[in-house]
Amino acid sequence: MPIQSDTNTPADPPLDCRACSRLVEFREGLQAEHPEWFNAPVPSFTSAKPRLLVIGLAPGMRGANATGRPFTGDYAGDLLYDTMLDFGFAKGKYQARPDDGLELTDALITNAVRCLPPQNKPTGAEIKTCRPYLLSTMAANPSIRAVLALGRIAHETFLTALDLKRAQYPFSHNGRHELPGTDLVLHDSYHCSRYNTNTGRLTEEMFRSVFTSIRRDIP
Repeated sequence: MPIQSDTNTPADPPLDCRACSRLVEFREGLQAEHPEWFNAPVPSFTSAKPRLLVIGLAPGMRGANATGRPFTGDYAGDLLYDTMLDFGFAKGKYQARPDDGLELTDALITNAVRCLPPQNKPTGAEIKTCRPYLLSTMAANPSIRAVLALGRIAHETFLTALDLKRAQYPFSHNGRHELPGTDLVLHDSYHCSRYNTNTGRLTEEMFRSVFTSIRRDIP
């Protein structure tokens, strides 16, 4: 069953989106402080006809918010893109900048919340406001067959967007959920943040195990 969305909602919010006043105020402060940064809702990064959708939480301040490409410029991107390169979901070389020539292969990367939130903590209302863009992104890419949720918030946002009960699909690292009424399989991972890797909550081997599982679903 294809994903339905509001046809009036684009896959990416406008760069001057003002839907969330707290995020707009934070963004405008950074625009004054760092005018060289992207400082806008970060659009998805995709290949043609992706089968894998990777959903993160929100742009990092000195990562995607600065560079304008998801997971680019911070530690989380180092682990994510190195792993995607190893598993054939990207090609080229990741050099932590949007003009490094890196290309995705059979994949799309986005965030549950497209704007940078203070302290990297979006509110429930901000997550809800951004959810239509996730639905539109999926509707625009019917080739998607596997979804990787990086962290519990991305996992729950995705389930809520599809109107599925969270209790039936509990989050766990390397969890795998076949979703009824769709052609989708949801895979879960702890977020590849520096905090999680520094504390040992997520190791490189643990992260690679998730991609091994994904490759079984979309060889």
